Amino acid sequence: MSLSAVTGFRARLPRGEGPWAWLAAGSVALSLLLLAGLLSLIAVRGLGHFWPSSVSLVELDDGQVFAGRAVRELPLPAADGAIRARERLYFTGNRDLDGHVWRWVAVARITGSERPRELVVLERGRHGDFIGRLVEVMPAGQRGTSVGDGDGDGGSGSKVAWATLQARLSAVDALRAERDELQHRVIPPLVRRLGNDPADSQAQRRLAETNERIRGLQQSMRADAVVLESVDGRRLVLTLDEVLRAWRPNAMSLPQKLGAWGRGVWRFLSEGPRAANSAGGVWPAIFGTVLMVMLMSLLVAPFGVLAAVYLNEVAHQGRLTNWVRIAVRNLAGVPSIVYGVFGLGVFVYGIGGSLDEWFFSDELPSPTFGTGGLLWASLTLALLTLPVVIVATEEGLARIPDHQREGALALGATRLEMLTRVVLPMAVPAMLTGMILAVARAAGEVAPLMLVGVAKLAPQVPVDGEFPFLHLERKFMHLGYHVYDTAFHGDDIQAAMPLVYATALLLVLVVVVLNLTAIFLRHYYRARHGALSRH
Repeated sequence: MSLSAVTGFRARLPRGEGPWAWLAAGSVALSLLLLAGLLSLIAVRGLGHFWPSSVSLVELDDGQVFAGRAVRELPLPAADGAIRARERLYFTGNRDLDGHVWRWVAVARITGSERPRELVVLERGRHGDFIGRLVEVMPAGQRGTSVGDGDGDGGSGSKVAWATLQARLSAVDALRAERDELQHRVIPPLVRRLGNDPADSQAQRRLAETNERIRGLQQSMRADAVVLESVDGRRLVLTLDEVLRAWRPNAMSLPQKLGAWGRGVWRFLSEGPRAANSAGGVWPAIFGTVLMVMLMSLLVAPFGVLAAVYLNEVAHQGRLTNWVRIAVRNLAGVPSIVYGVFGLGVFVYGIGGSLDEWFFSDELPSPTFGTGGLLWASLTLALLTLPVVIVATEEGLARIPDHQREGALALGATRLEMLTRVVLPMAVPAMLTGMILAVARAAGEVAPLMLVGVAKLAPQVPVDGEFPFLHLERKFMHLGYHVYDTAFHGDDIQAAMPLVYATALLLVLVVVVLNLTAIFLRHYYRARHGALSRH
């Protein structure tokens, strides 16, 4: 860069503000860099979980051979603190054969490493992934070679067995989808009908037919089996109902890996969790988080706006009103767990217990509203975020010039018309600012939800096709609690960490989408009501 260009660049920089302008600009730039770095770390570690990484066949200096996916490499300090060696972590799978799925290996011990194309990875419903070779696909219970005897070196037999396995897995996926549809959509309404009327013969007949159909589907899913072999020669026979997916990462091209990555992300977004939240997707948690935040917004917005209007437009501006304002601002600093205890004692045990005694006495001692649920969680978070909405709305009302109010009254408008047609429309951007802050805080709160309604696993979402369609008494899953539970309560924390990053990234994206929606509405109302509504 030439000297004249540097001089011209410096001439365009602000000079009147002094060094504080540079300090402020540098602080903003540093904050943005830290935020970008944090999001990049979460995105790389979370989205990388769905990439079909290559599998290595590793040989050690003592003759041991194993197959695994290299995860990371760390320095291995010596006794004197010097770094003279490095060790590498491999994901080896095969928990049912080896009893473990992770293996640390000193890099110096590795004498050979290759990536054979015939190595397969199978995602299973139990025991995690299997890594090894495909031998054959055969009818369950049959011994010996059947369909596509594998030759172990990627020859024609292995190709036939691989094609057969993919075709059979596609058929099993269709059967599994039909079974899940019957179990989750057909059986629960029939069970509830029989609970209300045990003598309902039509429901009994349909339930028996559905159960028989499910048994038939499960038998069809177990009709075929796959014979697998670990790299050290041990064989394993699995029925295809235990296998969810199979792929050969070393034989996949870049477009194939991109397609597999996209399908993995979609399954993560659209499926439910498995294996105590350590595998599977997070769709129920996404649905529960968005539904809870929307219901909380519907509850907190009217009360927050009415309270702000009263404090700024109706109440006498004296000492008592100032004390109320101070109290409202102090409520924003109360720890969230205190709101959770309040919600548990007042909403769940107090109001919920009374509702059960008045309207659901036939269900007692099993509680209906006397336990945590969507309604109580939304009310608790509405209380938590109420000060934020009140303060933001009141500040917006205070910025509206008095001559706007006086002009409306001078033209013959009543005080109510002045509020509803002049003041409140101009304060809408401030209200939406408060809602943005409320949504951002409520979506990330976990501590109060643990007391008033969140669940590790929710068999039924709060919205379904049965009247009244929105079931406020049901428990729900939440992305924030899913992150906490997966990170600290799983059997294999190392395997769960990528899911933790992916769920955290998804939670950030949900908050960003909700905030962008509110920001768009705020700018719309700003443009509609002119510069006087800006704050």
